[in-house]
Amino acid sequence: MTETSAQDIAQDTAQNTGRRVVANISLSLDGRYYGPGGESDMSWVGPHAMTDTAREHMTRETSTATTLLLGRKNYEGFGGFWPTVVDNEQFDARDRAFAAWLNEVEKVVFSTTLTETPWQNSRLAEHDPATEVRRLRAQPGGDIVVQNSASLIRTLLDAGEVDRLTLNLCPELVGGGARLFEDGVPVSSWSLADLATSESGAIYLTYDRKR
Repeated sequence: MTETSAQDIAQDTAQNTGRRVVANISLSLDGRYYGPGGESDMSWVGPHAMTDTAREHMTRETSTATTLLLGRKNYEGFGGFWPTVVDNEQFDARDRAFAAWLNEVEKVVFSTTLTETPWQNSRLAEHDPATEVRRLRAQPGGDIVVQNSASLIRTLLDAGEVDRLTLNLCPELVGGGARLFEDGVPVSSWSLADLATSESGAIYLTYDRKR
């Protein structure tokens, strides 16, 4: 199957089902999703991830989503932290609500090394990301969210399987590290669906794919 025909299938599928694929990620002003120190170099995101605007975004996102797609690293990182938040009254009520949603939502994990997924309501993907998404689109449910898993987002962008991009653009120049949008990403057009400025100076940009 050619790249063009695969994107045509994605377009037809998105138009004929109510399930959007929503990719959500934080980026620096210089387009990085982690800094020059490697994958753990993300402390610059912290001040912009727990603001009122960020929490309001999480609340909107979870109100329409019923499936979460994660790579191994985010699955293990999220699973090691968020379940401890649910009953911890030191956290904001919106953080606890997000943690409870993470426990209950269907979680599909893409990994070549994991053999089990102990976090409740999670399972290993049975197919490659694009095929898995097409199968999910054909089933009843709400939005399908990719949460901060850059490799999954890039793979689904290449396959034409992302309907909405939500970028938390942080006012930080980190000077190095991995970029989400590298040369070779397929050409596509997007329309601005929403814009919100947080009290930290970050901007939430929500773009819908023009089909």
